[in-house]
Formats: sequence, C-alpha cells, structure tokens
Amino acid sequence: MTTETKAGTGKVVLGVVAAIVVASIGNAVVSYLAQALGADPNAVEGLKPQGYVVLTALGVIIAAIAWATIRKRAKDPARTLGKLVPIVVVVSFLADVPVFFLPGSSVVGVLALMVMHVVVAAVSVPIFRRVLPV
Repeated sequence: MTTETKAGTGKVVLGVVAAIVVASIGNAVVSYLAQALGADPNAVEGLKPQGYVVLTALGVIIAAIAWATIRKRAKDPARTLGKLVPIVVVVSFLADVPVFFLPGSSVVGVLALMVMHVVVAAVSVPIFRRVLPV
C-alpha cells in the first residue's frame, strides 16, 4: 500500500466516522423532538440511542461501501449517485412502516424514524463527496 493510498484510506475512514458522529447527533435531536411531541421510545425502539446510533453507523457504513463501489464501476458515478441516493432514502422508509403496527407506536414516532433516514443522507452525502469525490 502506498503512502497516498494509506492517506486516502485514512481520509475515508475519518469521513465515515465523522458522518456517523454528526448524523447520530442529528438523530438525537430528532428523537428528542419526537419524544417531546409524545412519541414513546419504549414503543419505537429506534428513538433510543442504542437503536439509532447503531442503525446510523450501519447505514453510513453500507452507504460508504455502495458509494465507493458506484464511484469505481459506474460510467457516470455523479449522475448515478444523484439518481440513486434519493431513491434509496425513500425506499428506506419502507423499513419503518411496520413500526406503525406495534403497540404504543405513533405517527410522530414513525415519522421521526423516517426523518432520521434523511438526516443520515443529508450528513453523509456531503462528506462522501469530499472523501470519495466523483
């Protein structure tokens, strides 16, 4: 591994960690607001820190891997990512739909989970553009 590759890898890892930290802080704010509006974190587990921090980290890591893969393989990675990112965010909302049917869950709680997906994308995309430019 060359020095340049090591520096590049370090930059990407730092970017991914930064995205996880900043998105987790953003999701903490969303969770706090949802709870202030009556969402029950005991019914909507994703509103608890142990839920949203782990899922945020997982989402950012998977997104970074996908971003890097698209960056390497797509003919026009910027265009591909520009189309794919919003689609993936909207499709990711489907994971939250079953929570509507859990006892004690609320519209506010489920909508907060969906907003959290947007927070992760809003934080990650600019960071990925910097550390994994297309």
